[in-house]
Order: sequence, then structure tokens, then C-alpha cells
Amino acid sequence: MENKYPEGSIVFAKVNPSLRLAVRRYAKRIYYCTNVAHPQEKELVYFERELMDNEAAASS
Repeated sequence: MENKYPEGSIVFAKVNPSLRLAVRRYAKRIYYCTNVAHPQEKELVYFERELMDNEAAASS
């Protein structure tokens, strides 16, 4: 299975579309993301179905 969002992509969580996330790592179907505004905070972990790209976030 191919990952939809490569490392370094900016994505948004469906539960909080105003939060910009940078994909840091993709491993075993899990995306490890960093909050762009506060990179020193803990990483957030999501499945692909829980994320959306910039175009989808703009239409929400």
C-alpha cells in the first residue's frame, strides 16, 4: 500500500481542520505529524483516513 502524503507534506486532521500538520514520518500505515505552529510539542499520530490535504481543508 502506497502512502498518500509523502514526508514533508502539509496536511490537516479531519477532527481539527484549522490545525496545520507536517508529515514527519510514515511507518506501518501510520502518519507521525508535527504541529507546524508549535514544532516543539509532542507529535500527533494519525491514520490516513483521519487526514485531509489542503484542498479538502479549504472546502470544509
